[in-house]
Amino acid sequence: MKEKILNSGWVKKLSETKLVRWLSNHRFFGKFVNYEVIMYLVAGVLTTVVNYVVYFLMPRFESNGLDIVLANTVSWIAAVLFAFVVNKIFVFDSPEWNLRTLYREFLPFVGARLLSWGFDTLFLYVTVGLLHFNEPLCKILANVIVLIMNYVASKFFIFKKKKPAETAEPEAPAPEEDPHEETDA
Repeated sequence: MKEKILNSGWVKKLSETKLVRWLSNHRFFGKFVNYEVIMYLVAGVLTTVVNYVVYFLMPRFESNGLDIVLANTVSWIAAVLFAFVVNKIFVFDSPEWNLRTLYREFLPFVGARLLSWGFDTLFLYVTVGLLHFNEPLCKILANVIVLIMNYVASKFFIFKKKKPAETAEPEAPAPEEDPHEETDA
């Protein structure tokens, strides 16, 4: 799957842009420009689109800010389900779909997303609901912070690669000496 994506036209065009070339050759940023990060950003953009579409399609009934919380919650659920599948398949290349693997990945994924949802919701409630700042701008800022939080959680805790098992054979234990056996000394 990774090879197909890397050889696709849009990835080649993206990798040939001045920005990507500059970032990949930069002393600091070059460490972070790779397939996984680029795919995470693409997945993040698509997840954000899902989040925004659902969020802004939600009807607004109340003027006390609770409608913002409801819209954000529904959009969050849709985005998390979408993000799990996209991250599992395309970003972190986790091919197993058995129940044990899903349990090991999905529950922490949702847990990490619950933390970021809490931040997102609190941020929007305070900035838009209480302080009456620009809603689309606050939603964008919240999503940038959430994107970073979620990448760190996914990379280092949820979809972390299994360490290769020790391949060396353990040494055979030395045979025990029989204390009743005579030895030549």
